[in-house]
Amino acid sequence: MRIGIVSETYPPEVNGVALTVHSLAVGLADRGHRVDLIRPRQSQVVSTEPGIEVFEVGGSALPGYPGLRFGLPAGRSLRRHWTRQRPDAIYVATEGPLGWSAMRTASSMGIPVGSGFHTRFDSYAEHYGVGLLAPWIRGYLRRFHRRATATLVPTDALAGELLALGIDHARLLRRAVDTRLFCPSRRDEGLRREWGIDASTPAVLYVGRIAVEKNLALAVRAFRAIQQQVPKARYIWVGDGPARAALESAHPDFIFAGVQRGEALARHYASADLFPFPSLSETFGNVILEALAAGLPVVAYAEGAAREHLVDGVNGYCIASDEAQAFVDASVKLAGNPALIRHMGRAARASMAALSPDAVIRDFENLLRDMAEENLHEHAVDAAHA
Repeated sequence: MRIGIVSETYPPEVNGVALTVHSLAVGLADRGHRVDLIRPRQSQVVSTEPGIEVFEVGGSALPGYPGLRFGLPAGRSLRRHWTRQRPDAIYVATEGPLGWSAMRTASSMGIPVGSGFHTRFDSYAEHYGVGLLAPWIRGYLRRFHRRATATLVPTDALAGELLALGIDHARLLRRAVDTRLFCPSRRDEGLRREWGIDASTPAVLYVGRIAVEKNLALAVRAFRAIQQQVPKARYIWVGDGPARAALESAHPDFIFAGVQRGEALARHYASADLFPFPSLSETFGNVILEALAAGLPVVAYAEGAAREHLVDGVNGYCIASDEAQAFVDASVKLAGNPALIRHMGRAARASMAALSPDAVIRDFENLLRDMAEENLHEHAVDAAHA
C-alpha cells in the first residue's frame, strides 16, 4: 500500500508523539509499504530513511515549546501532491492547522483517513492559565476527530473519554516498547560514578519534557522526602523544557543531563533505580514503558500507560489521582529498600516482555488496510447504484 502520514512533529524533535509516529512510519516501510510523510519544514537537515518519502510544508515556531513547530494549512499543496501520488489511506497524527487541512483535503478527495489522539490539549489549557479556552479546545478536538474514519487511541480508558466527548469510532492501537534497547543490561557503573553515587545509593530518574503540566512540584517534593531517609540519593533529570532553567537554579544539587536519545537514553534508564512520574496530563506516557523495560519500578498516577501496565505493589505503585501524599510515601518506601527495588525491577522488566513493536505495526497495518478496503467497497456500491 501507499500510506500517507501527516504529523506536525517528527524526529529529530524529541517527544512522545514524534517518536511514536516515527516508529509507525519506519515499521510500515520495513513491511514493504511506501510511506508518504507530510511534516513541517525544519531548519536542520532531516535524514532520509528507506521507504519513507518526505513532503515538507510551511511551519511556524510553537510558543512555549523550543525547537518544535506546527504546520501551516496546506490544503492546495496536499491536493496537488495526493493527486500525483494518491495514497490508499492516510493517518493524521496531530490536530494542528496542517492536520486540519489534511483531514479536510483527504475527505474531499475520497481518501480514507484515520486520526491519532495523542494529547489532551484541553487539560493543558488549565496548566498554562487559559482554562477558559478548554471548552473551545474540546469542541475543536470533537469536530476534528469526527471527520476521521477511525481515531486511534493507546488505551481503553482513553477510548471511553473520547466517547464522552462525542467521538464514537475510537479504535485501540496499543503502544510498544523496544525491549532490546531499553533493558537492565545497559546499566553503566561509570555513568553512576559521574553522578557521584555508588552501587548502594539510589538514583531517582525523571525523563520527559520539563514543563509545568508535568506536575514537577510533586516530583521535587517526593525527592526531598526521599533525601530525608537516604541523604546521598541523587535526582537525575533527562530532557528539556521551559521550566528547566528555574528548576536548575532552585535546586543546584539536581543533575540535569539534557536530551538523551537511543543508547545514551537507554543507559540513563538502566543506570537509575526508580522512576517516580507524577504527571497527570498524559494521554499515555511512553516513558513509563521505557522505564519498566529497563527494570525500574515506577511510581505513577493511575492514568494512561500506568493504568494499563502498572500492577500496584508488583512492578511499582499505581496511585489514585488525588493522593499526592500517597505518591510521596510510595517513592520514599521504594528508595529506602534496595531489596524491594531489585524485586520490583525484575517484575517491571518481565511485565514488558509481550509488548512487541512488530505486533503493534501489524495491527496498524491491518487498521489502514481495513480502511482502504472499506473505502473501495463503498465506492463500488455507489458506482453500482449510479
